[in-house]
Amino acid sequence: MTDSCEKYYAEVLSQLQCGGNLRVIPSDRRYSKAADFSTNDYLGYGSLTLRDMAEYDPELPDLPMTSSASRLLAATQREYDALERMLESLYKGKRALIFNSGYHANTGIIGALADRSTIILADRLVHASIIDGILLSRAKFFRFEHNNTDDLRRLLKKCYEPGKRIWIVVESVYSMDGDYADVNALLEIKREYPGVMLYVDEAHAFGVNGPHGLGLVESSGNPAEVDVTVATFGKALASYGAFAIVSETLRGYLLNRARSFIFSTSLPPMQIRWTQRMIERMLGDDAARERLRSLSERLHDIITGGSGVPSVVSHIQPLVTGDAGRAVELSRRLAEHDIIVLPIRTPTVPAGTERLRFSLSAALTDDNMQELKNVLKLCADI
Repeated sequence: MTDSCEKYYAEVLSQLQCGGNLRVIPSDRRYSKAADFSTNDYLGYGSLTLRDMAEYDPELPDLPMTSSASRLLAATQREYDALERMLESLYKGKRALIFNSGYHANTGIIGALADRSTIILADRLVHASIIDGILLSRAKFFRFEHNNTDDLRRLLKKCYEPGKRIWIVVESVYSMDGDYADVNALLEIKREYPGVMLYVDEAHAFGVNGPHGLGLVESSGNPAEVDVTVATFGKALASYGAFAIVSETLRGYLLNRARSFIFSTSLPPMQIRWTQRMIERMLGDDAARERLRSLSERLHDIITGGSGVPSVVSHIQPLVTGDAGRAVELSRRLAEHDIIVLPIRTPTVPAGTERLRFSLSAALTDDNMQELKNVLKLCADI
């Protein structure tokens, strides 16, 4: 690397540090006694090991640790087929397709389904992977105000034409604010504009919300009307990978056009089998979901302090500091008391909305919650 290039990158890092936005990889916390409020391990499965699951499924350790090729070339298909058939039994009348991650799913699916002749209307707070998929597609796109169906209708009135491909793209549970999309309201809009397609990312809802943890689309009035539902295994499911629930036609199209599916080595068969076992566990674990709801209510009371300030009751809740430096300092002070809540800064969230993002796990104890309440009072001056 030339000196001028090196200098440029060093200056960028220096600017990030000065603004309180320099990111580093945190240290290993697996064996720490600290209470972790930054994990996406919503159901508390994250501590399970292969030894634990081998007692439930003795064949698991004998499966290959690699597929050695993309799904279209891999010799081993049995585990993938079994998992996709399982998902299809849960999401009636639809087909399933497994992707390597939520990022692979969103970039690959949107990049395949949209092109320069497509219009995409996306909620202003959709995940970066969705934005990247839109950019890869080269579609014309507009953002509507967050969770504002009136603003969505305004945009549709401007751009709708019968026969034009238009996609509405949302998340069901938003990753930084924890609030919910109104799926039924979106389906109503979809009916008002025939031909418009609806894409819902359930990354933070799968395992937690809806019947048996199957997401908010499944708890809507007519889940079959949602054209693409995407969810991940790497959060509540304590595994890795993602899946799409689509029609037979869209599955075939994605199989032939989604570049992230076609050109990536597929997940290891052992990982796929692990995922299937975790779904089986998740489906009947209403106790963990109820525990998570109870913790969410308590966290809401702790963060608002009974102030009556409007905020969502969810397994994801923000404490907005409005300043990166304050977020970093508050996170540091909490860590001194064995409470891990990592700061979220721009560009992950808009400037001026920097925050601590509390992400709950059913494994957290009542003592953890009480300690959080006590320590936040001590740090209120930040």
